[in-house]
Amino acid sequence: MKLDYLILALKNLRHRGIRSWLTLLGIFIGVTAVVALIGLGSGLQAAVGAQFGVSSTQALTVQAGGLNSFGPPGSGAVNKLTRDDVDAISKLGTVEFATPRNLETTKIEYNDIVVFSMAVSVDDAMEKEMYETMDIEARSGTMLLNDALGRIVIGNNLADGTKNGFDKDIATGDNVLVQDKRFRVVGILKKKGSFMLDNIVLMYQDDLDNLFDYGEEVDIIGVKVKSPDLMDRAKKEIEKLLRDRRDVDVGEEDFEVSTPDAILETVNSVLGGVKAFIIIIASISILVGALGIVNTMTTSVLERKKEIGIMKAIGGTNYQIFLQFFFESGMLGLIGGLVGITFGTLISFAGIIGINNFIGSELLPTIDFMLISGALIGSFIVGATAGIIPAMNAAKQNPVEALRG
Repeated sequence: MKLDYLILALKNLRHRGIRSWLTLLGIFIGVTAVVALIGLGSGLQAAVGAQFGVSSTQALTVQAGGLNSFGPPGSGAVNKLTRDDVDAISKLGTVEFATPRNLETTKIEYNDIVVFSMAVSVDDAMEKEMYETMDIEARSGTMLLNDALGRIVIGNNLADGTKNGFDKDIATGDNVLVQDKRFRVVGILKKKGSFMLDNIVLMYQDDLDNLFDYGEEVDIIGVKVKSPDLMDRAKKEIEKLLRDRRDVDVGEEDFEVSTPDAILETVNSVLGGVKAFIIIIASISILVGALGIVNTMTTSVLERKKEIGIMKAIGGTNYQIFLQFFFESGMLGLIGGLVGITFGTLISFAGIIGINNFIGSELLPTIDFMLISGALIGSFIVGATAGIIPAMNAAKQNPVEALRG
C-alpha cells in the first residue's frame, strides 16, 4: 500500500518538472557538502597519521622548544637537547633505550640535477634501535649497520625517477652528492606512505656532523618505553628529569615529550573542529532546502485543489490525502539526498586522489555505507518533515470548496 503512494509521488514530481529540480537544490548542496567533507576529512586524517611513520605503541619523542626559526623539529630551538640528555633518559627505569637524532634540510645532486630533501642522522652505536622506533626497513640493499662513513640509505620516493626530481631512478650502489660531498647509496627504504620518510636520507651522525657541525647537540630523542602500560609514567619521568637538567619550572618547559597518539589526537581535534564548522554551514543549506520544499508543497496544494476534491468525492480519506503529499515531500528530500551523495562521494574520491598525488601516499578511497544510509534516511526525514504542514492542509480541504476552486 505504501509503495503505491511512493510511485504516485514520483509521477507527480516528474510532472512538475523544473520546479521539482529547483526544490532539490538546497538539499543537494547540503548533502553534497556533508558527504564530501566527511569523506575528505577521514582521508586527511589517515594521511596525517601516515606522515608520522611511527606505529610503535611504546615510542616517545623528545624535542626542544622555544623555536626562533623555521626548520625541522627541534632544529631552531634556543636551548638544544644534548647527547648527555640522551644518556640520562636512557638510564630511567621505564626506558628501554633512547636514541639521538638530528635532522637537516640538505642539497642533493644526481644526474646533474639538484633537489633538497631531509637528512636524518643515525647513531653508529644504536642503528637497530633507531630503525625500530622509526619502524623502517630496507626494500633493497641494506640499512646502515656497522658500515664505513660515506654511505647513505634513501627513501622510496627519493629513489623513484618519476618522483625524485632527478628524472632518473637511483639504485643501490649509485653515488650521489650531498652538500657537494660524494656518498654511496647502500639501501632503499620500503614505502611508508609518509612524505617525510619516503623522501628521507639516512646517514651516520659523524657524516651529518661533518656537513653541518652539530657537535653534542641533538634535535630529537627517540625513546622506546619498556611496556605500553608505562607510557604515561615514562613521559612524566622524562619531563621531570629534563626540568631538573634544564632548570625550568612546571609550566615553563622549553621542551616537549610527546607520543604519536597524542600528536594525532591534537591533529584530529583540529580537523574535527573544521569539519563541525563546515557541517553547520552545510546544515544551513539543508534548512534552506527544507523551506523550499515547504513552499513547493504549499503551492502544489493550492494548484491541485480540484484533484484533492475529486479524490475526496470518490472516497479518499483525509489520511490518504495526507500520505500522498507527505510522501511527495519526502521523495523530494530523498532524491536531493541521493544526488548529493553521488556528487559528494565523487568529490571525496577526487580529493583523496589529490592528497595521494600531493604527499605521495597511497590512501584508498572508501565508501562509508553507514554515512550513505544515514544521509538517505536523513534526507527523506527532512523532506517529509518539511511537507507535514502542507500535507495537513491538503487533508483538511473541504471537497465541495475544492471542486469549486
